[in-house]
Amino acid sequence: MTTSPGAVSAAPAVRLHGLRKEFSGRPPVVAVEGVDLQIADGEFFSMLGPSGSGKTTVLRLIAGFEEPTSGTVELGGRDVTRVPAHRRDVNTVFQDYALFPHMNVLENVEYGLRVKRVSRAERRQRARDALGQVRLTGHEDRRPGQLSGGQRQRVALARALVNRPRVLLLDEPLGALDLKLREQMQIELKAIQREVGITFLFVTHDQEEALTLSDRVAVFNAGRIEQVGPAAEVYERPATAFVAGFVGTSNLVTGQAARDLVGRDGVHSIRPEKLRLAEAGTAPASGERCADGRVAEVVYAGPISRYVVDLDAGVRLVALQPNSAGGSVEAAGMRDRRVSLLWRDEHVVSVPAPG
Repeated sequence: MTTSPGAVSAAPAVRLHGLRKEFSGRPPVVAVEGVDLQIADGEFFSMLGPSGSGKTTVLRLIAGFEEPTSGTVELGGRDVTRVPAHRRDVNTVFQDYALFPHMNVLENVEYGLRVKRVSRAERRQRARDALGQVRLTGHEDRRPGQLSGGQRQRVALARALVNRPRVLLLDEPLGALDLKLREQMQIELKAIQREVGITFLFVTHDQEEALTLSDRVAVFNAGRIEQVGPAAEVYERPATAFVAGFVGTSNLVTGQAARDLVGRDGVHSIRPEKLRLAEAGTAPASGERCADGRVAEVVYAGPISRYVVDLDAGVRLVALQPNSAGGSVEAAGMRDRRVSLLWRDEHVVSVPAPG
């Protein structure tokens, strides 16, 4: 079976059809509305969106922690919409780890197998194998309180993997880690997923995290999916103004500014890294467009600087430039200077007007 990004088999690991979830209240709250989704075996799939967009509710519906108001959930071609959570071939890893503090690492990992009455010898071997998969061999006798945050997260991952689920559900599992450890865990998580070969369904509100880890991404907004596709496609070719603005940073140009800068009506997205900053009056190269303006603000961020430019056309654009030649002093010296911004037509993406 192919596991290439975007591949969907005849019986996908997860299939959602017409999924809707309404919570009672006055008025009722519709958390998920009309979600259709297919996730292939072996995919690393992320559900990305802001708080309250419905992504975690969808995860809970797949796990069986919630029942849908309408619609169906299938796992491996089997309708599990009304099947209780403990009888679904999935496991969930949460942000708070939920490890037993009185048990050592090995006992935590084998706990689920003990509940299933797997023999002591088999569960010990499977637990040790799972710890090997998450690079924690040698930590079997430690208690959770003796581990770092990243190590505790890997124990939680091993505890889920030891059950050999068809689908592993991860609910913002790296959210409690500091930035450096989070970036390290992203690399390790992707390597583990490739090694074990099972479907990972990952929930996050962090755009960079989703792009880093995922074969495909579904972007959620207000209980609906705005776009599904390979990570690079979602970033480079956003389907809506919401996706353009939420996934990374984007410059949205509309109205008279669109006519002046792009040459046509509509709403258009230009990513900041696609803009080239040059001295005022620089002639555009073949295939480029150009607009002059003034640098209103400079944000130095180590390897890059962010330039906020007020164009004469009456619109403010943000450009990212690498600090390959200069540093913070040179970047700060650009404030209030006249500059030209240049870009290529193929880097302008037209999107539907916000609804």
